Amino acid sequence: MPAIRYRALVLSAVKHDYIPHAVAAHPRCDLVAVADEEPCPSWVHERNQKLADTYHIPYIRDPAAALAKHKPDIAVISSEAERHVALALQAVEAGAHVIVDKPLSPSLAACDRLVAALNERELKSLVWNRNAVPAIRQALDTVRRGELGKLRALHADFYFAKDADPRKGSRGPNDPPIDWLTHQIAAHEEGADGGIGKKAMGELQVEGIYPLAYFHALTGGASVERVFARTSSHFHQAHADNEVDDLATVSLEFEDGLLGSLCIGRIGRASHPNLGEIKLHLIGSQGALVVNEPRPEMALYHCNQQPNTFTHHRLADESNFLLVDDFLQAIEEGRRSILDAKAARDIAAVIDAALASSRQHAIIAVRRDK
Repeated sequence: MPAIRYRALVLSAVKHDYIPHAVAAHPRCDLVAVADEEPCPSWVHERNQKLADTYHIPYIRDPAAALAKHKPDIAVISSEAERHVALALQAVEAGAHVIVDKPLSPSLAACDRLVAALNERELKSLVWNRNAVPAIRQALDTVRRGELGKLRALHADFYFAKDADPRKGSRGPNDPPIDWLTHQIAAHEEGADGGIGKKAMGELQVEGIYPLAYFHALTGGASVERVFARTSSHFHQAHADNEVDDLATVSLEFEDGLLGSLCIGRIGRASHPNLGEIKLHLIGSQGALVVNEPRPEMALYHCNQQPNTFTHHRLADESNFLLVDDFLQAIEEGRRSILDAKAARDIAAVIDAALASSRQHAIIAVRRDK
């Protein structure tokens, strides 16, 4: 019996176009069109048109019309984070499964609406994550085999070595505050625009889903009950001007007494020879494990090397393909994907509680779903 092929409609590609590229690269997926809302500003349309031209597919400035015309099996959403859920809900209403860029939404209420709609329609979802990189898969296999015994504690360092210039303290006394959206649009060329959107988002909201998704997988989906957090605008002027974090620590109390901690930040390209310091520490009743997330990797140094070039390169990383492949299997097998909207919603609740903890200087209980 021939394998099922899936028609995928891209609903906005203004943030990370590597997600639609990953879908297009899968041998069982075909991109049929790119769509977005007509009132979007010109920079949004330019990015969407560029992706459409790459694959010689139409760009339609009307998501509802595109969904009706192309009847996709899957919708791929990589807009600004505040539009993720609105676009995903249109796709779900049209009967499409959804792949959504991270974070699912800066609004926990919006996350709840999408989870409810997916459940009602019995549709599948995937929220982009890093759980398929080789080191994380190997760590997960080690935990599942019981080699560490019962997990007692987890810690993650998740420092992205990406610039968000200018540095904090560089703004003159008569200079206006940095406009967040303008700054993020300019950062797009260097891939440092993870928090693109009208509303400023700090590192916890932008990247926190990655290490917390590691925890979700390694603990078998254990619920976080309470958190205590501290945040700071430590490195970058744009973050300071917009009162969002570029450095944070979070302590987590899971169910059954499991403890966790997270240190996260955007620390600047010059601070590290590759993407950043990304490391996990797992402590169990029978052993411990340290995981270097970028491994395996190769270091490359040569004459006339540009100062903004990453010198370390990941090897054997098929994570993007594996995420898409797992999602197709989840659709066919009627199971949950590596990280679905429900899991991403629960992570969003942890981040929401952590930000509240930082503001209130208090331990905060994590909001359960309704």
